[in-house]
Amino acid sequence: MAAAPCLHYGTPASIKIQQKQQPTRNWMMMQGLRRRNGKASKRVGVTNCSGNSGIEIGDFIGGDLLKPDLGRWLSDVEKHKAIAIYTPHEGGYEGRYLNRLRYLGYYFLDLSARGLGDPETTLTKVYPVCPAHVGKQPIARWYFPPEVDYRLAALPPSAKGLVVWIIEAKVLSKSELQFLALLPTLRPKVRVIAECGNWRKFMWKPLKEIAGLTQEGAA
Repeated sequence: MAAAPCLHYGTPASIKIQQKQQPTRNWMMMQGLRRRNGKASKRVGVTNCSGNSGIEIGDFIGGDLLKPDLGRWLSDVEKHKAIAIYTPHEGGYEGRYLNRLRYLGYYFLDLSARGLGDPETTLTKVYPVCPAHVGKQPIARWYFPPEVDYRLAALPPSAKGLVVWIIEAKVLSKSELQFLALLPTLRPKVRVIAECGNWRKFMWKPLKEIAGLTQEGAA
């Protein structure tokens, strides 16, 4: 029988040809990093995680995981009563701090700053709401009880207080932040936590300082 045709000229078809395995892309990239112009390259640009450069290891893995600061968090909430927090963009860190307040006996009122309206009216006064009439119904006006006072009256006797947790508080004006900072003075059992922005790790400041009610905030 005639030999079957083969793609490799001069090679019998009966011989099993073992082709060389093509190098993978990752392998080529590693070789390119190790060898440049036939010479081994040196490592350059090592990240320094010391305090002198301003970059710490907590900036990469989250400061709350590296240095537990829940004790200082609880003491600052009781001391300042109104706190502005800055959370990482990926979220999730604030839940650990929220749970610590819940373990102490606090109840929560979660609100969004978008659509809140006037915080003083919504939280401490009876306020009107006009439902959508869609052009076919008469314009109506409903009245709702104050959000904070209504929930304070419904707290069980064993509750330590009410935490008003406001997300997206960065859209609030300075005067609205000032009222939130003074709300614990008007309602002693209320604590205010306002999410005023984002940072690479979880951090907080007194809300009075952010609202300009202290010398540091005014400066």
